[in-house]
Amino acid sequence: MASSRNVIVAGAGIGGLTAALTLAQSGFRVTLLEQAERLEETGAGIQLAPNATRILTALGLDARLRPDVFAPSAVAIRTAGGGRLARIPLGDDAERRYGAPYWSIHRGDLQAALLGAVRASSDIVLRLGTRLEDFAMHGSGVSAAGEHGIALIGADGLWSNLRTRLGHRAEPQFRQRTAWRALVPAAMVAPEFRTGEVQLWLGRNAHLVHYPVKGGALINIVAIVNDDWAQPGWSAAGERNELLARYASQDWAKPVRELLALPDRWLKWSLYDLAPLRQWGAGPVTLLGDAAHPMLPFLAQGAAMAIEDAAVLANSLVLKPEYPAAAMRLYERARLGRTTKVQNAARGNGRIYHLTAAEALLRDLLLRLASGKMLLRRYDWLYDWRLAPSALAGEE
Repeated sequence: MASSRNVIVAGAGIGGLTAALTLAQSGFRVTLLEQAERLEETGAGIQLAPNATRILTALGLDARLRPDVFAPSAVAIRTAGGGRLARIPLGDDAERRYGAPYWSIHRGDLQAALLGAVRASSDIVLRLGTRLEDFAMHGSGVSAAGEHGIALIGADGLWSNLRTRLGHRAEPQFRQRTAWRALVPAAMVAPEFRTGEVQLWLGRNAHLVHYPVKGGALINIVAIVNDDWAQPGWSAAGERNELLARYASQDWAKPVRELLALPDRWLKWSLYDLAPLRQWGAGPVTLLGDAAHPMLPFLAQGAAMAIEDAAVLANSLVLKPEYPAAAMRLYERARLGRTTKVQNAARGNGRIYHLTAAEALLRDLLLRLASGKMLLRRYDWLYDWRLAPSALAGEE
């Protein structure tokens, strides 16, 4: 592969690894830079909707992922007290509707599958322990960290250094929420928590999500509460008693509190996002994933948007391989509208999940009246996304 076709990608998270694979599959050589000295299994569970799994399957990752994924049968929505509000079908229903599965998976398992494919590719060079401090654009492309390429992609996350170097002054903003996460063996939880569903419980100033990962062997628990604790990072230790105090017995069903009491170890992180940017890059340099559009987790689409970005970016370069700067702008035009819509929808869900008592009554009534299939149709715009020429023209 000619060095003139080299693309530099900064950041080996889900977005950066996927970008490396989509670019290599499209005929480019990739230098992937990662500041960590080694890539370790981090985080907890994530949900991968059909708009993401469709791309991962096209990359040939199905066999690597299948042993570790779980296909939830539905999203079951309940009140804090245990009342059933709605059941949105997933499983076979979603796969038939969208032509791709809906999976839950441990983030570390997804990263391991992507990393395995990256290491197996002769067109990708992974450089660990390499932090991208700055870059230089010139007539023949861009240089960064001693590498030269036709383009530079910043996939360096929420606190992106490359975003700052591109002149974006806005900083991610704390959104007065803290998320707590834990994993417990499925055999330890009550039968009602082993139904094979994504279960969403809605309460006042807090909500709870749990679902199977590791092929169903573990239950991933995410508890999100209104909070003033603002500390960047992903792995602060959380005290179980502090969390249980946020899920008081007068508001929350006893089985929920018993579930929250099971994990010995909780980690917590403060939730940040960033108002949509009007542009992402300049010249042959652009951003991808959380570096471009960090979003709140209330639509379970953060990883999916990075995966979509990677597919569109590679296709844009295929369309304009001799004009990388033009390819970057083509990619950005294709993505800005959709990622802005998803960012705003995630914010909207966050408000809906934590409504006050009077507003929550109306929300609960509407959910009870709606059929599951009708609720699933509301996500057609999100889950049925496919890479197409019209998307590359910005007509999403």
